[in-house]
Amino acid sequence: MYVVGLTGGIGSGKTAASDAFAAQGVGVVDADVAARIVVAPGAPALAAISAHFGPELIQADGSLHRAALRQIIFSDPEQRRWLEQLTHPLIREELQRQLAQSQSPYSLLVSPLLFESGQHLLVNRALVIDVPEQVQVERASRRDGVTDTQIAAIIQAQLPRVKRLQRADDIIENSSDLASLQAQVATLHQHYLALAATAAKAPHPN
Repeated sequence: MYVVGLTGGIGSGKTAASDAFAAQGVGVVDADVAARIVVAPGAPALAAISAHFGPELIQADGSLHRAALRQIIFSDPEQRRWLEQLTHPLIREELQRQLAQSQSPYSLLVSPLLFESGQHLLVNRALVIDVPEQVQVERASRRDGVTDTQIAAIIQAQLPRVKRLQRADDIIENSSDLASLQAQVATLHQHYLALAATAAKAPHPN
């Protein structure tokens, strides 16, 4: 199973990039989706969150009040670390389960915290979607309707841009338009197909 990890800062265009890979027939596993699964109503992690942060974090329909939780963890690093220690192992298990079910020549693991969470250990190669920080702020503010202060806190919680780029095997520069992004994805897709084919032929250790 050949896996490419796709990451990038908030507002970098990870979803647009993963959609472009999916359009090429690539199986996409999304860490944000896995994160929602592990705190779904009835999940043990949700009960633990309620016990730790208080029942007001649970909405009337039994689901997690994600906006309220986000406000807490991005204003208190200690609380964010507590949450990560609870959820990251569970998210990793869910990602492994979904990756094992993938039928495409290679799979894409999309994660905003690929390096920070240790999920890079699940991938063969890391692809970073990159834009300048000012572009991140503009896009995230327009898309999510959150304040510049909240965006700055999210950026602060993620690996610094320079370090993220240093750890990348491949980089897509996404300051331009969608056509430019899709062209870069198409080129990398052919590259990853070749890498996956080579890996599939390699002898496996006993």
